Amino acid sequence: MSWPLNAARVALASVGFLLAGGAQALEMPDNDYPTVARADYVFACMQVNGQTREILEKCSCSVDQIAALLPWHEYEEAETILSIQLRGGESVAALSFKPLQEKVTNLKRAQVEAELRCF
Repeated sequence: MSWPLNAARVALASVGFLLAGGAQALEMPDNDYPTVARADYVFACMQVNGQTREILEKCSCSVDQIAALLPWHEYEEAETILSIQLRGGESVAALSFKPLQEKVTNLKRAQVEAELRCF
């Protein structure tokens, strides 16, 4: 499968290739979450739901479902917005902007769908 690359991505990949001493730079598909993000999600899910093998499987299923429904960059943006909202302060007021709240809403919808499919 090939993914379309714009000129900026090609340039960045070329620079990354050169800086890495020849290692091949690969572009990840939109829904391919980094392993650490998946692990963080499963760890947090298990903290809330229990530390059993069954819960591990359900939490793993859940993050896979979210990844299938929401591209990584959208997940990351929504998580960032939620993180800032939890900290509070003056910056939170700017996050009431409707397009930003839609990102959070999309994440919450994906989480509900994942819960229905996996739990």
